[in-house]
Amino acid sequence: MVIGKKRGQITLFVIIALIIIGLAILFYLFYPKIKSFAGFSSENPSDILDRCIREDLEKAIEKVSLQGGSLNPEHYYLFNGSKLDYLCYSSEYYKTCVVQKPLLLREVEKELKKALDKKARQCVSELKEKYTKKGYSVKIENESFNLLIYPGKIILSFGDKLTLKKNEETKRYNKIDVIINNNLYELLDVATDIIKWETQLGDSESTYEMSKYRGIKVEKKKQEDGTTVYILTHRESGDKFQFASRSLAWPPGYGATLY
Repeated sequence: MVIGKKRGQITLFVIIALIIIGLAILFYLFYPKIKSFAGFSSENPSDILDRCIREDLEKAIEKVSLQGGSLNPEHYYLFNGSKLDYLCYSSEYYKTCVVQKPLLLREVEKELKKALDKKARQCVSELKEKYTKKGYSVKIENESFNLLIYPGKIILSFGDKLTLKKNEETKRYNKIDVIINNNLYELLDVATDIIKWETQLGDSESTYEMSKYRGIKVEKKKQEDGTTVYILTHRESGDKFQFASRSLAWPPGYGATLY
């Protein structure tokens, strides 16, 4: 009798535990809908802008990164269907190249900002409309946006200050940021180092670069016209940056080695 009673208690505990787990799963799945039904919302301006612009930002980063840092390259080398901007170039044989973008990081930031300008303004308008429909008065000081590339991330900052008012309720946001994890900063650092060698010696050593920047894979592909294509890949994230350089080129048949 005692054994049967204990078994019954264990079975009851197991059933209760299963019910609790089931309820926890259901609550996790339907919590956002429950919050919405109850009139609460964790949605903030950064979330709204993130959903609006993230896809466009990711596409812009990929496009610019695979084209040597340019949205629409004018002086480029066509490689596997991609227009690779020349970051260092000499049209003459036997001469080292001249840097085409002395401030590479800032130039890439400008290109990304240019690519997102229209979408960013659209997203700010949608943000204002969304809160206005909820009964808020919306005030944004300086509606422009800025884009900066940092180690491991890229940050879009919208406006200087956002103020939302509704009846007696006032919400203030000093900064509205959209942050995306990306290793473009590190890749541009390697590209800048390679360009330095190209201007001084007319070439670079990929093995040295990979020993110096252990998280970056450096591929160097010599072309028949003296152009060198560089493909930089962040080993952990898979982020890429590729560009072209033409430095200390040799005429065809005068000792240039393709590899």
